[in-house]
Amino acid sequence: MALWAIVPVKPLRRGKSRLANVISAEERADLNQYLLEHTIQVLSTIDEIENVLVISRDTEALALARDLGARTVQEYGSPGLNTALTRGVEIAKSYGTCGILVLPADLPRLDAEDIRKILVHREDPPVVVIAPDRKREGTNALFISPPDLIDFEYGIGSFEKHSKGALEAGARLEVCDLASLELDLDEPEDLALIEAELRLNK
Repeated sequence: MALWAIVPVKPLRRGKSRLANVISAEERADLNQYLLEHTIQVLSTIDEIENVLVISRDTEALALARDLGARTVQEYGSPGLNTALTRGVEIAKSYGTCGILVLPADLPRLDAEDIRKILVHREDPPVVVIAPDRKREGTNALFISPPDLIDFEYGIGSFEKHSKGALEAGARLEVCDLASLELDLDEPEDLALIEAELRLNK
């Protein structure tokens, strides 16, 4: 089964605006670059994933992704995350992919082993696998096979919406609570958690 990972990326120098009160614009840009590099590098170690597709309107992010071996798609204007992902799925389908993994580039704990725990469910489609955030409100990883089985519902309450979409589509729904995927770096409290972990691990 040929699988693709789709990674949507906000502009490196404009993303993480909710951290503006705790770190500078330059620090946010460096953080966003590190997270994108880390995401692609982790995905590149997983044999089951044939291609990594990065979608962004930021030429700097796309150039970095290509340097790391990823395919890229440039977005123009402000199409919205769900629209951009739908376009990414159409591209992946044109290459014959049987399943897609959507993974945002803001998961600082991301590791390959937890991704493999998601992909182990791929063998019996139709299936939707969701790794929710630590509050079980958002969707931090989403595997879909076949790739156009459900509509993307990212935004407030996406975990519940994606779960409902899977059941309405008659798919097998698997929910994976995974430590490396539950924390997305959006709010100052998220950054404080990561900094505390780093201090403990020194």
